[in-house]
Amino acid sequence: METAEITTSSREQTLALAADFARALKGGEIVFLRGPIGAGKTVFVKGVAAAMGLKSSPTSASFSLMKEYKNKTRRLFHIDLFRLEEGEVFNLGFEEMLEDEAAVILAEWPDPIRHMLPADRLEMDFILKEGDERVIRLASFGRVSHALLEALCKAAKK
Repeated sequence: METAEITTSSREQTLALAADFARALKGGEIVFLRGPIGAGKTVFVKGVAAAMGLKSSPTSASFSLMKEYKNKTRRLFHIDLFRLEEGEVFNLGFEEMLEDEAAVILAEWPDPIRHMLPADRLEMDFILKEGDERVIRLASFGRVSHALLEALCKAAKK
């Protein structure tokens, strides 16, 4: 496991970080996003989707649990499991998501699916600070996610 921390001071900076991060995505990546409501998780997902060239802009998936965004070459699954327990998530179609090697999975409130997905994942914990500032703690678990951690750290230094 590798770890790092990044600080953003505005919504725009979080969106820019997400856009730079999206350029490192090749498909098959899994990212867990945690943090309190309003911490910037969905803002980050919006930035990733926009940079991937997906026409629809993600909104909180809290009430639909999972949303899929795609174009001719890219596919993004945005999962939000805020209100679910582990036993309630078996019929969400994880098998299909994992079979698509070109898809990226971004999961907010991921604890109910932690043991259902491959171990190689990037975990991002969004911590609110004063004003619009937030600290994003990163932990990578595997080769693919370590490359993503490095891409985020490089993007944060721009």
